[in-house]
Amino acid sequence: MNGKKTGVLCVSLGLIGLIAAGCIAYKPKPITAAAVMGDFEARRLDAPDLKDFLQARQGVKEWPPLTWDLHALTLAAFYYNPDLDVARAQWGTAQAGRITAGESPNPTLGLLIGYNSTTSVSEITPWIPEASLEIPIETAGKRGYRIDRARRLSEAARLNIWSAAWDVRSRLRQTYLVLYSARETDALLARQLAIQAENVKLLEAQLAVGEVSATAATQARIALDTGRLAAIDAANQAAAARVRLATAVGVPASALDSIAVSFDGLAQIKAELPALEIRRRALVNRADILASLTEYEAAQSALQLEIAKQYPDLALGPTFQLDQTNAKWTLGLSLVLPLLNRNKGPIAEADARRTEAAAKFLALQAKVIGDLESALTATRSAADKAKAADDMLANLRKQEAAAQARYALGDISKLELLGLQLELASSALARLEAFVKAQQAVGDLENAMQSPLDIKEWVLETPGRTIGQAKERK
Repeated sequence: MNGKKTGVLCVSLGLIGLIAAGCIAYKPKPITAAAVMGDFEARRLDAPDLKDFLQARQGVKEWPPLTWDLHALTLAAFYYNPDLDVARAQWGTAQAGRITAGESPNPTLGLLIGYNSTTSVSEITPWIPEASLEIPIETAGKRGYRIDRARRLSEAARLNIWSAAWDVRSRLRQTYLVLYSARETDALLARQLAIQAENVKLLEAQLAVGEVSATAATQARIALDTGRLAAIDAANQAAAARVRLATAVGVPASALDSIAVSFDGLAQIKAELPALEIRRRALVNRADILASLTEYEAAQSALQLEIAKQYPDLALGPTFQLDQTNAKWTLGLSLVLPLLNRNKGPIAEADARRTEAAAKFLALQAKVIGDLESALTATRSAADKAKAADDMLANLRKQEAAAQARYALGDISKLELLGLQLELASSALARLEAFVKAQQAVGDLENAMQSPLDIKEWVLETPGRTIGQAKERK
């Protein structure tokens, strides 16, 4: 008798030890504001790990690069920007949910000890040890529905990394364009100020001898002062845009001090756009549309799970009892009787969530189509305006060249030449404004597509994990 009790005890202790050995231990990962700030301030665009990342993705061919274009800056943003870390962490959470969904319920071990007070201790032991095991058995494919729902939610989270990556690229391109506009405006205003200063000098000299009115000289000085204020504003905008560009990349502003930014990627936009291809690419490849579809499928799996819960799970319960040296075995089967609750409430909620997911998808698709139509129209209009500004500027340059020749021959005065040059400078500023607006329209169109307008192979990756790849289309 004592041996049997000892055996039951040993088996129980052994099971407890085995369970404890399989437990996962907690590992602390403390975060301090000072450490995070130090890590951020140490980020540089000439870091060796960034070099490996860029060269592996054909971001640069030489290191360090002589200039940083939009493509290289985009890859650097994919490496450093914290928004992608958040999206990737959310994907990790969704992947962990797949583990949870795939786990089967644990059996339950019950240990009881009884005592027969009517039995004489001298005759036989009064202790009655008992062990029971309850083994749950899921029915109606519930585990499969849970796994399918978790898998689809994980895929939706993965697609959301694409959306986060595109948002990073969109903000980067916007600040990149602002920096280009501010720098070009600063350079054009410097040229205009030089012409205005010379114009004022000549007018004041003529005013002194009575050849021009005071009003003409005053207007020229006012224009010069206004231009100086505009130049100061453009310089401030360029400095602010540089800081915003560093923020979009995910590095401190000091990281941009030692690099040269190239704007060669900002080519002239054509008004002829393949509308059908653009719509098809957006509706087929946009990450948020694909994620919304995946979330709808997850809602369908959730509804199937709730419907399956109408059917009760089983519990198999073998029991062993040592009744005063008599070994007794019993085998039980239990289930919850679905008499008062047939899971109608959760089924109705899951069905409503599926309807909600479908409505969200249709609303998103309608918004994308509307954004595409608006962006296509705006891009065509802006491209036409930019083309007209180019033509006007080219015509003025021809006139300026002709005026230079006439001035050399003495046919026109210096003031007449400066007047034409000021008109040319103003036209150059107008052309720059039209070009920037066209590029902004292109950015809006690319955002509606979630794809670059100039189809090139580019990889959305973060360190250690591939997010996805858009292959070149011919």
